[in-house]
Amino acid sequence: MSMSSNSSSIKEQFEQDGYYIMRQLYSEDEIEAFKNACIAIVKEHDPGRSGVLVGMTLRSPLFKQATVKPSLVEALREIIGEHIVFLSDKVVLKNAGTDFGSPWHQDHPYWDGSHKFSVWIALDDAMPSNGCLRLVPGSHQQGTVSHDGEVVDDLGFINRIDMTQIADSDVLDFEARRGDAVIFHDLLFHASYPNVSGKERWALITTYKDGTQEDPDYEWAGAAFAVSSPR
Repeated sequence: MSMSSNSSSIKEQFEQDGYYIMRQLYSEDEIEAFKNACIAIVKEHDPGRSGVLVGMTLRSPLFKQATVKPSLVEALREIIGEHIVFLSDKVVLKNAGTDFGSPWHQDHPYWDGSHKFSVWIALDDAMPSNGCLRLVPGSHQQGTVSHDGEVVDDLGFINRIDMTQIADSDVLDFEARRGDAVIFHDLLFHASYPNVSGKERWALITTYKDGTQEDPDYEWAGAAFAVSSPR
């Protein structure tokens, strides 16, 4: 596994950019196991095989292995601190017929409370043609911005950043190979391309918080647990 190449520390890079890329965080065998488990669970709970299914760790202990990967926990400790709490995870499936992308947004408006940190894990190669992530480096430094962008569809994204706040020149496309991951701040502007490849694209997203911060009891965090304790 190799981390994003930068002479600065993980914390410094994260504070500057709002994300940290970890290449080949998971092995091919690990990714294959995660994806096969996702396929089985989605087939049982979402026969339509499209969209988002929350609570993978609640459904299979296999996914706890993804959340506590030692090299990932080491990076999270640099970013979050010693008191890391895993909150929840979800699988995101763009099936072969998914020709829409996720609109620009921040995650914080969906849960409020303290700031959270998510890890987007590629279970398939992700390119612009099949819906890879798009990020705006440093955008988390703007704080919570207005999410009253026009809704012109019924895709379920109620919080949208007005496109006039984003310049194309500022956008980074996170092209990923299976096993790559990116940790990102919940204020980071992000979106995804539509999937026009004719093939499925799977991703696993795990979310964490600083355990020293007070938060409401999140109904969606039924699998929450402390990942690490002070040394």
